[in-house]
Amino acid sequence: MSWQQLDDIWISRPSNPKALLQFIGGSGLGATPQLSYRRLLEALTKQGWLVHCWPFVPNFDHQFLAVEAWRSFRKIQQKQEIKLPCLRVGHSMGCKLHLLAPDQGRGCKGQVHMSFNNFSAERSIPLFSELAPRFGIVSEFSPAPAETLEIISKILGPKQQLIIKFRDDQLDQSQILYSCLKKLDNNSVKQLELAGDHLTPASAGLRQQFFGGITDGARQRELNRLAVSITEWWNSQASLRN
Repeated sequence: MSWQQLDDIWISRPSNPKALLQFIGGSGLGATPQLSYRRLLEALTKQGWLVHCWPFVPNFDHQFLAVEAWRSFRKIQQKQEIKLPCLRVGHSMGCKLHLLAPDQGRGCKGQVHMSFNNFSAERSIPLFSELAPRFGIVSEFSPAPAETLEIISKILGPKQQLIIKFRDDQLDQSQILYSCLKKLDNNSVKQLELAGDHLTPASAGLRQQFFGGITDGARQRELNRLAVSITEWWNSQASLRN
């Protein structure tokens, strides 16, 4: 399956796309989503999704990154005159960036949040509490964790939200996100727990790339099930999107 880069967006296109999926990965992994999340994104493409993913280098200003991602996705939609219904999917930090989008989600029909977490800089970065004062580094992400949750609890859309937690994920804060999203009027929020850990979505399939037909069959089946779960949930929300 071939990938195309247009401006700063990586695109995986099925022959007959039924909907648009905008993807943002986690911190570090999100720098090369077309590689780090290759097998998941290609499984979604096979489900009929037109996949757009935005690469980024993490910094402390998460609001800035969220705006940049939103602008990049919007620019490609306009350039290619894409009129398909849109789903936004994030993994880890990518969930937060989608939720901080300046349109508050009104430009999409649904959102999927995998392995959401909203830790402080001190919790996220080893030795940060020691190094920050010494080098005059900014001491916290912007917005800070508490402010982020306040923003999420007031977003205007979309109304359809899926939260995916992996059973052995030690970094997951999905329950906190669920509590925030349930505060919104007329919000449809579903929680789904699957086998796996925090890195389950980010399987690049390196063995397949370097050894041809030799693949990690169990992991591929796991990713295929994840892609199917996202697609089935999207299909189940069709009546609510109209």
